Amino acid sequence: MKTKVFLLIGTFILFVNCAVIRPGEAGVKQTLGKFSDKVSTQGTIMYNPLVSKIIKESTQTNNIKLILSLPSKEGLSVNSEISILYRLEQNKIPSVLENLGQNYESIITSVFRSASSDVCAQFFAKDMHSGMRAKIEEEIKIKMKENLQKQGDGIELIAVLMKSIQLPRGLANSIERKLQAEQDAMRMEFVIQQAKLEADRKIIDAEGERDAQKILSEGLTQEIIKIRSIEAFNELSKSQNSKIIITNGKTPFLIDTDE
Repeated sequence: MKTKVFLLIGTFILFVNCAVIRPGEAGVKQTLGKFSDKVSTQGTIMYNPLVSKIIKESTQTNNIKLILSLPSKEGLSVNSEISILYRLEQNKIPSVLENLGQNYESIITSVFRSASSDVCAQFFAKDMHSGMRAKIEEEIKIKMKENLQKQGDGIELIAVLMKSIQLPRGLANSIERKLQAEQDAMRMEFVIQQAKLEADRKIIDAEGERDAQKILSEGLTQEIIKIRSIEAFNELSKSQNSKIIITNGKTPFLIDTDE
């Protein structure tokens, strides 16, 4: 009886096995070379190891890093470190494995090399080192999607990132000198603008002073002068100091006798 039990257990172990699918993974059963349409996640899959196996693939965002020499419109070579961010669409993993195989990253890399060459050849080298970089990255991604769809669906391209752009030495120096000249010109324009504003301010102040004097002179009538003279005599009468006042009856001239 025990022998039969051990025999059954051995037969079960021989013909039945299990695979554990962890978070961030998806498993597809391949039986006699044919992939199952069912995609399993986060659990165990029972299978016959004699005729089947479980292919595990990541469903997380993956990163392919490359260092390439990219052509430019003027025929120069620009070295750049590239990151290709992609993710497998979970329900289409069997299609990816069937059409591209498990070495699908090499297909992505080949598609990128072709797309990047086609796109970068339409731009000048300096564009890859300026604000045009984002446009170049987006166009490469669009071109890659078009080429990958010819191979089949299932790979979602998230982003193409061009990093550590290294322009040819002569061009880099030329761009640096140009940027420095632009900064100097902007600084000089600022100085000129400030000087112009200061000159305008002085003109406005002078015009204001002139207008004030004009208004004052136009408003000084003989009656106002007499009133001001009376006010001045009143103020002098309140002072305790000795003073000599010489006047013609219209305006006073004060001599302080305390000195």
